[in-house]
Amino acid sequence: MMNRSRFADELLGHFLQHVRALGGDVEPVKVLRSNTYRVGNAHVLARVAADTGKYFFGLNYINAEEVANLDNSFVAFVCGDVGSSVIMPMSELMKLLPQISHDRNGEFKINITKDFELALKGRGNRKPLNEFLNNWDLITSPANTPGEVTSAEQSFHTVLQGRLIEIGNDRGFQTYSPNHSKKFNNVPLGDLTKLDKCPDLQFANYDSLRNIDVIWFREAGKQFYPECAFEVELSTGIWSGVGRLAALREYSTRLL
Repeated sequence: MMNRSRFADELLGHFLQHVRALGGDVEPVKVLRSNTYRVGNAHVLARVAADTGKYFFGLNYINAEEVANLDNSFVAFVCGDVGSSVIMPMSELMKLLPQISHDRNGEFKINITKDFELALKGRGNRKPLNEFLNNWDLITSPANTPGEVTSAEQSFHTVLQGRLIEIGNDRGFQTYSPNHSKKFNNVPLGDLTKLDKCPDLQFANYDSLRNIDVIWFREAGKQFYPECAFEVELSTGIWSGVGRLAALREYSTRLL
């Protein structure tokens, strides 16, 4: 009997072969630790499961959130066979996740029945998925969103900024980021930060300071003190970020 790991690898390979046969150029998205692929203008998170009378998929919230923030993103649940693939927009799945059971580590237990219904919390609560069954046009058709498609690296950069801002807010800091219009979970970063403008510090070059990716400020009276500063770098070109952080060398700021 084939072990589950080998079966999953082969089923994933069959899925990718089928997508290529439909005319989609497939390449892995390397910045995410998941089976996510660029298929033409779409980004697709592929999950596979064996037929055990139902189809079970584990999905970590962090991975789901990362993929959902990519342009034109989808999830493909391959249910035992490529011919039984549920392909749905990530935005639709994110709406359903609060209704799906998960463990303390944020791993969602996604169960799809033989009738292609998604099990939700509550006895007998099901979401029919037939409209998404083998809907290959979703990932092979051109993107509906006009304009330039954001790369996975650019999107992931914004995701990390958004998470850092939310953590800073939760810890009671006054948060700042220069990228006001970029969106994290469909919310502009400028709406997440507590400060619209970067405070002008006496011993810091303001042009460098105001371009640091995320800063957590501690407020005391009418003064702001930089507690932590973050530069998000996804490539080897880190020196520009180091140069911006150097603007805070006169302060006891944690530079990350």
